[in-house]
Amino acid sequence: MLSRLGKIRNSSLCGCPKCLTESDPWFRELIKASPQPFLSKNYTPLEDDFNWWKGLQSEGRSFIFYKTTVENLFRIFPPKPDVVEASPDRCRTCAVVGNSGNLKGSHYGPLIDYHDTVIRINHGRTKGYETDVGTKTTHHVMYPESAITLDNTTHLVLFPFKINDLLWLLNKFKPGDKNAANSQGIANKDLVMILNPAFMKYVHELWLEKKGRYPSTGFMALAFSLQICDEVGVFGFGADSDGNWSHYFEILRNKKLRTGPHAGMHEYEVIQQLYHEKRIRFFKGS
Repeated sequence: MLSRLGKIRNSSLCGCPKCLTESDPWFRELIKASPQPFLSKNYTPLEDDFNWWKGLQSEGRSFIFYKTTVENLFRIFPPKPDVVEASPDRCRTCAVVGNSGNLKGSHYGPLIDYHDTVIRINHGRTKGYETDVGTKTTHHVMYPESAITLDNTTHLVLFPFKINDLLWLLNKFKPGDKNAANSQGIANKDLVMILNPAFMKYVHELWLEKKGRYPSTGFMALAFSLQICDEVGVFGFGADSDGNWSHYFEILRNKKLRTGPHAGMHEYEVIQQLYHEKRIRFFKGS
């Protein structure tokens, strides 16, 4: 009996009690349909994916210019992203921490910090909010307009929406003299990861059924966590208790704040569906 049980455990995709893609062929195929989430040195982007992506911000430069820019990035950054591979010997746990005001008073901090990987988004911060949001950050999602300086152990996960975002990243890590503004990067260059524009398209078309102009950074962070983790906990998504899409670290002044070009309500419904189908754990806050 024990030897048989060992064989069953070893045949599993992960070391968790239940792996994400087990027992649901539809969900397994959805996950398998994903292009690789992050760019790498040996990845060849497709022009069709580029053409979709460049329409997000009315990008006028060519596919060749884009490919050259990506090649230049991988002269600086690691040739492939730093992702722990799935194994029956480990259970990779992720906490995806959004910035919703519903985190106020939640006391989720210790639970968030318990996860192996803690993904924070844009201006998400911990100082002064540790009880509710924790202290640990392993991956921080950003784009130039939401960039912050990271410590030497946190992955910078760039979500590029235009070629200028890639050029911004190049400039931040371009060698310069000791007095140059760009002589120090905003993160450890060996921990930089760049989201694949084809992954954005995949999330928009297959997960969100083309609702909204493009997915929010938060929803894309959740989608890529399903690619790199075996168990996913979701925190700080959705409106606060008053129905406002506010941030826990800000005083809400605009009582009609909604979700811009993103299909926020539809994204929230998809998250709830994943929760009800027991694909994720969803913590709705206070």
